[in-house]
Amino acid sequence: MQNKKLNIAFFGSSLVSAYWNGAATYYRGIVHALSERGHQVTFYEPDAYERQQNRDMDDPDWAKVVVYEATEEAVYKCLTDAGHADMVVKASGVGVFDELLEREVLKLQTDHRLVVFWDVDAPATLDRVHNNPNDQFLQLIPQYDMVLTYGGGDPVVNAYEALGAKKCVPIYNALDTATHFPVEPAPRFACDLAFLGNRLPDREARVDEFFLKPAALEMNKKFIIGGSGWGDKQMTDNVQYVGHVYTNDHNAFNCTPKAVLNISRESMARYGFSPATRVFEAAGAGACIITDYWEGIDFFFEPGKEILVAHNGADVARIVADLSKEKAKTIGEAAYKKVLAAHTYQHRAEQLEKLLYAKVQSSNKALA
Repeated sequence: MQNKKLNIAFFGSSLVSAYWNGAATYYRGIVHALSERGHQVTFYEPDAYERQQNRDMDDPDWAKVVVYEATEEAVYKCLTDAGHADMVVKASGVGVFDELLEREVLKLQTDHRLVVFWDVDAPATLDRVHNNPNDQFLQLIPQYDMVLTYGGGDPVVNAYEALGAKKCVPIYNALDTATHFPVEPAPRFACDLAFLGNRLPDREARVDEFFLKPAALEMNKKFIIGGSGWGDKQMTDNVQYVGHVYTNDHNAFNCTPKAVLNISRESMARYGFSPATRVFEAAGAGACIITDYWEGIDFFFEPGKEILVAHNGADVARIVADLSKEKAKTIGEAAYKKVLAAHTYQHRAEQLEKLLYAKVQSSNKALA
């Protein structure tokens, strides 16, 4: 069993488009690393939210991508097709027919097939079910062989297990070394501080505090914001909005500024232990990262040496005002060494593989 290579059916938002899809780079890193370990992944994604019209990659050679129409008929056809797999994954936030998929994937569960729920936004999912006792997902949680999460640490694990999950394990996001690495600076991204993130209700107030407020306090510094949805946001004159930044520009976006800013969504900051994928992407490009505070930062990077931590916008302004190019370079290099040593998707895939084998051996599953 230890040498068994798995055939995995994965229902997610999108592997080939990061457009309104913050989980894309997480999926790519995990799936690519699983492929390198000999496992086969078929990724089922809906044609929705103009993602297919805004692809930032072709179908990869390390996964089979099945794009289906956003119809019930197409979903059921994919579910039938997924019956060939050793393991079926339903990710959160597919975007269309999520409730149907949450329910129907469980019908594929057998003594020989694991069915796993993979929550890429556990704080939002947990808030949803805690606020709605009639949510069908509450009855489904105990039926999955396991729940995997994008992050969240003990608070998320304890919350899921309290809801009856057989097992809940965080598989933290990480660095995809094939995609994110140091490159030559790009003049269009030159600034003192850059932030990349889509405009979301759960993030906007924290962007106001940790990015726009420091920009207003440090008018002699240049700030850049990238991501979808900020076009009509009021900003000071020293802030430049560069729109959606495609994945193939992320390295230059991270390498060029003196520092890059990570701002957690409110729910992820509240649960803690939820570093955004962009933290690892930026570290993989050798960037000097300033992050808003959340519990668990030191589980991933050493504050002050590998990452700079701000508790509010005034902290960010002070850090930007005092940060020399030399100090920024030293911190960026330290983060780069740490992420290569401990936080690549190869590390995560190895963890996942051991977890799956242990689950199979401790249950009546027999993936043989």
